Amino acid sequence: MVTTGSLPGPVVSTDPTGRRGTPPANRSAGTPPPARRSWTRRYLPPQHGAWAMLLVPYLAGLLLAGFSWAHLPLLVAWLGGYLLSYYAFVAVRVGRLTRVRAQVLLYAEITVPAGALVLLLSPRVIVFAPVFAVLVAVNVVAARTGSQRTLVNDLAAVLQSSLMLPVVAVAAGEPVTGVLPEFAVVLLYFAGTVPYVKTMIRNRGDVRYLVGSPAYHALALAAVGVVSWWYAVFFGWLTLRAVVAPRLPLRQLHVGLLEIVHCVVLLVLIPLAG
Repeated sequence: MVTTGSLPGPVVSTDPTGRRGTPPANRSAGTPPPARRSWTRRYLPPQHGAWAMLLVPYLAGLLLAGFSWAHLPLLVAWLGGYLLSYYAFVAVRVGRLTRVRAQVLLYAEITVPAGALVLLLSPRVIVFAPVFAVLVAVNVVAARTGSQRTLVNDLAAVLQSSLMLPVVAVAAGEPVTGVLPEFAVVLLYFAGTVPYVKTMIRNRGDVRYLVGSPAYHALALAAVGVVSWWYAVFFGWLTLRAVVAPRLPLRQLHVGLLEIVHCVVLLVLIPLAG
């Protein structure tokens, strides 16, 4: 499952057990009560950008293939699997399951039945299992070695999330070949967020990414232009963003909000380009 989001979200120093962090002395009227904050700290990962990577390919698949009843348990299994994998990899990283046992058990109880129902309703989705197994293995190695922020691990997460588009199509009884162009576009978009976000946050000023991000987007622009001119216009803008944005004093919040807009635009373009 997706274990790290390339799209940015607020940086939160949070222990999955909820033991770290000092709450502010005075709570404003709009701040959730301490009990609610404690639950979210313990059971929801501080990876806000990952949710876009999880939902956009799923919604794109629905737009292309139409709704099937198998899509409901598929969504539950997909989101539950992400939450389960996040805390499972925390256990791998620290070498102690007891630290996140409650989270692992909760999300396993949600994910396993939902996944079983998906296989019952649409057994053909099992063909994707070997690919996901290899990508999860990459995530396991990254968690164990403390290299979750490497380019390889980020791209493995991107590929996992993008694969949900053809999974949704197959769950609806559609052939994979019918959604391959859109799968490629979604994959190219999210893969591009990896070097771009690095130029804006963690690797700001790094010449390798300042050159590599625009170069990647220019190549992606040439590729998607074969699919549709709608995508060409969109990726033309993304290429311009990759060149200009790292030179602007944008805060992390602004970077994240802009990528949310891009995700919405991509979802709008998919039926138009089709």
